[in-house]
Amino acid sequence: MFTIRASYIRKAVVIAVAGALTACSTLPHYSQPQMAVPNHFASVPQASAGWTLATPADAQPRGPWWTLFGDDELNHLEAQVDVSNQTVQKAVAQLEGARAMVDYQRAGYSPVVTAGASAQRFRTSQNVVHKGLAGHTVPDFSTGIAANWEPDLFGRVKDAVVNARDNAQASEADLESVRLSVTTDLAIDYFNLRSLDRQKKLLDDSVTAYAAALHILQQQLKDGAIDASAVAQAATQLESTRTQDSDIDVQRAQLEHAIATLIGQPASSFSLPPNVEIVTLPQIPVGVPSLLLERRPDIAAAERRVAAANAQIGQARAAFYPNLTLSASVGLESSYYGPWLTASSLFWSLGSQIAGTLFDGGRHSAGLKNATVQYAGTVADYRQTVLVAFQQVEDNLSALNTLASEAESQQRATSAANLSLKLTTNRYQAGAVNYLDVVTAQTIALSNERTAEQIAARRTDASVQLLEALGGSWDRASSWKYYDTSEERR
Repeated sequence: MFTIRASYIRKAVVIAVAGALTACSTLPHYSQPQMAVPNHFASVPQASAGWTLATPADAQPRGPWWTLFGDDELNHLEAQVDVSNQTVQKAVAQLEGARAMVDYQRAGYSPVVTAGASAQRFRTSQNVVHKGLAGHTVPDFSTGIAANWEPDLFGRVKDAVVNARDNAQASEADLESVRLSVTTDLAIDYFNLRSLDRQKKLLDDSVTAYAAALHILQQQLKDGAIDASAVAQAATQLESTRTQDSDIDVQRAQLEHAIATLIGQPASSFSLPPNVEIVTLPQIPVGVPSLLLERRPDIAAAERRVAAANAQIGQARAAFYPNLTLSASVGLESSYYGPWLTASSLFWSLGSQIAGTLFDGGRHSAGLKNATVQYAGTVADYRQTVLVAFQQVEDNLSALNTLASEAESQQRATSAANLSLKLTTNRYQAGAVNYLDVVTAQTIALSNERTAEQIAARRTDASVQLLEALGGSWDRASSWKYYDTSEERR
């Protein structure tokens, strides 16, 4: 066992401690950019449109947002997004890469320790003047350990870690934004497909009724009770409705294929059986606008990129300061195997080096200016993201309010059209009107029923989009527990 003189060890420790104690940070103070946030959403007071004011219970952990609709089939499909959707998988991979970069930067706090062994023989030229080994062949066997450490005197490593951590948190929020977007697209496609199922049921029932009416009219034509015009009108209406029915099949197939892609399945091997159950719109706790700053993952991502840009300024400032490197090495070296493991073969070294830039043509200054400009750009991006978030919530609140009114009006129109059809049919059977009036009344009634269903589908879409605009069920605090133990936390 070999020992190093205690005085040298003390000197190394003193230098290291002094470096740690004198370290200073170049990281600028960071605070979240300020935004003018309204006290409430403009459309919230009209509670009949399908939302409520948030209550204290809304702060409790929530389940996935799509479960508010109470559709088991939708829940089953949404559960496959995290597992099979390739867009989500790419975002997951990007997050893992960002987290790895945090660990990479944190490694800068630690010394770099290397170990090695070598065996070589060398001969110097005999014609070298004033060299004792001239013309001799010398074997050399050595093994040793070396360590280099750069104390973070001016926060260069810390700023890099903070930058990487903030970018990783932004990537995590990006992942949640991708999940929210994909699950929203899936829900909208699913509910639109179900709306087509209900519209197809209307058209199928109409085709059946029109075909039966045409058969009766054809029989009446044979009996000479009516002329051919009524049969032609009935046939035209039947075939026109069949065309609309076939077009529903095309639209439904496309939505089915889109759903298959969103859940990571080949379109050719995926199908959904028809379902004509009515969707019940959920009560959506909207809350106040300030909650968006915590609930929207895209806002959180934009804010974290501002913080990362702030850390980048710290890195640019730290570049102006010198670097201190402490080094140490110890090992054994001998020209022969015999005395290799003896005290006389021991070698060691302790050293330090400090170096800084005296002139670089303005490179560091330009880097600091660029970092400052980049920070200003991320602040603008953050504020724009917040403004767009407010717009999206207001758009969907307004849409829900308007569509609720439309649905009531359309329901009255549908009821009136059905009554008109009933009365017109009675008058035709009494011989008071011709069959063209019946065809017209049937067309109007069917059109109004389809319009009512389309408005219902738009209300469902607006509800889904409102939930997306509110941030879904993302929880910023619980999502970032991965970073809570960081010594750079602020």
